[in-house]
Amino acid sequence: MPSLDHTGDHPCARGGRRELSAPRLRAGTPERAGLDPVGLGHLVAEVHALTTGERPWAAGAVVLAGRGPVIAVAEAAGWAVRYAGYDPGTGAGVELPPAARVPATLDTRFDLASLTKLFTAVAAVQQIERGTLGIDARVGDYLPDFHAAAEHGVTVRQLLTHTSGLRPELPLYDCPDDASRLDLLRAEAPTGRPGAHRYSDLNMLLLQCVLERITGRTLDVLVRDGITRPLGMTATGFGPCPGAAATEDQRRPWAKAERGMLRGVVHDENAWALGGVAGHAGLFSTAPDLAVFCRALLAGGSYGPARILGPDYVELLFTPPGLGFVLDQPWFMGELAGRGAAGHTGFTGTSLVLDPATDTFLILLANTVHPRRRPPDSTPRATLATLLAKAVI
Repeated sequence: MPSLDHTGDHPCARGGRRELSAPRLRAGTPERAGLDPVGLGHLVAEVHALTTGERPWAAGAVVLAGRGPVIAVAEAAGWAVRYAGYDPGTGAGVELPPAARVPATLDTRFDLASLTKLFTAVAAVQQIERGTLGIDARVGDYLPDFHAAAEHGVTVRQLLTHTSGLRPELPLYDCPDDASRLDLLRAEAPTGRPGAHRYSDLNMLLLQCVLERITGRTLDVLVRDGITRPLGMTATGFGPCPGAAATEDQRRPWAKAERGMLRGVVHDENAWALGGVAGHAGLFSTAPDLAVFCRALLAGGSYGPARILGPDYVELLFTPPGLGFVLDQPWFMGELAGRGAAGHTGFTGTSLVLDPATDTFLILLANTVHPRRRPPDSTPRATLATLLAKAVI
């Protein structure tokens, strides 16, 4: 598997405080990780099964799982690029000739979709730790020109916990220019009851605006300088990312824009309309890079000599109901849920789960939207997480 001690800059990547060194990840046997090899064998077989057949769950997938600093599973299956397009007449993908397909590998970069929200949340908590952002401060204190959020008293905590009452999204992709997109966000008022959970991409878009206003730096720079560079995550960054796994043949009516087969550019239409850098979507990464991110959080914010957060602030991220992260959700965490597991899913087929109780993590990167989106099915995510939970010795 590729080295996890990254150095240098990756073409799609856009460091941190130094302290006592925390253990780095290393490849090892299941036994060394305290995991049952038979159970992990079932997990690997399941991943391959998800990418086979005429209409698989995903064209390609990469799974990486470990416990402590040991990576016990690192497996790629299927195809990063399998289809030339989607045929609405047959309801199936147009297969590329075998020689033209691109296999998925451990080095394949995937569109993370909503896993981007986790990085936005960490960037926000970094500012809370530094004292430049108040978790219970009102958004209007930082963005007085966002008059609707200001008038309704929306707070930073509400954005991070999806309790602002904002609706799930706005059609920013239909706006003619950046100014009109910004005007739409500024005028958007909560339509739900403040304090009640309502998942919304707009929360992370407003949080992005807050972070950029208080720091004077764009979100891609904040993520690079505060997270990916100090952790050595050289394959992680906002796009474009040539060579990434393909996603969707994006066309109306099933999509919200006419863009054709997408590869290396963000799938989410609003993130695309915003230039590819958005608080809710836009990052690309590999499974080994995300393993470093997981390990740093499980180790209290440190990886090697780098520290991206103090332990108290990592604990704040995982304090119910979670800041950016969602907690103990069996629908995609399976039997890892129930003891404080944290993670998220992404619309393109990605997911990430951390279980502090057993010091385990599971990363699944897949292109389930290749060649076109379908109703979400997280059963395979939950199945893999349960197999990992059962493998813990």
